Amino acid sequence: MDAEQLLAPEDTSPLGRSRADVLDMLRTADGPLGVRDIAQRMGLHPNTARFHLEALVEAGLATRETEERETPGRPRIGYRAVADGPAGPRRYRLLAEMLTSLIAGTMPDPARGSEEAGREWGAYLTDQPPPYQRQTAAGAVDRLVGILADLGFSPQAASGPEAGQFQVHLRQCPFREVAERHSEVICSLHLGLMRGALDRMRAPVTADRLEPFVEPALCIATLTGHGDGTWPGDAAEPADSATRGGRTESGSQTGSGTQAGHGEQPGR
Repeated sequence: MDAEQLLAPEDTSPLGRSRADVLDMLRTADGPLGVRDIAQRMGLHPNTARFHLEALVEAGLATRETEERETPGRPRIGYRAVADGPAGPRRYRLLAEMLTSLIAGTMPDPARGSEEAGREWGAYLTDQPPPYQRQTAAGAVDRLVGILADLGFSPQAASGPEAGQFQVHLRQCPFREVAERHSEVICSLHLGLMRGALDRMRAPVTADRLEPFVEPALCIATLTGHGDGTWPGDAAEPADSATRGGRTESGSQTGSGTQAGHGEQPGR
């Protein structure tokens, strides 16, 4: 990759719809807003609201402040928009390349490690339903689409190729340039994120696979609904990812007899 591309200042203007809405809300507020304020006004999970607020702080577009309390209890954390914007250029793409190449080059199984990290974050960003509350597979897919939309994937739900299957078309990748070079890390992370979210919902749905870049601006996730009322996320994961149709179940592609991450990366 051209070093000049990695060292170019980040364009921080495309925040995504949800994050831009959070920033607009901070800018129009009379004072600092807390996580619960943002979550309630925008209909977001508190962890998702916190995720966007912390990202705005990291980007230099908002500040975090602790409000004093007159009664006992934990102090309230408030967020306020920064009037002058970021103080200097950001180079998060360079950071992403550094960390992703470290994972791909040093971990014994980069795809599995990335998928496990995705599961943890997917669960963290998802509301758990009340005990004994069951939902349909279609309802769970709708909730998953909402989570992916908040993260900037521009997802669209569709029917799957077989009965009981669903597909989620992802037309925007938040990490596209890095994913093109390290799909075994980034795409596995995204598949794990979906699996962690579905597990957290106790959804009767499994995320089977993620096909990266089937078109220049399209990745497709295939999910299977289960009509027996069981929660597939409670089942133990297989020790090794099974290979199906030239791609691993952890989302990375493989060549003939070549493990993903050690051969050529899929082109666009």
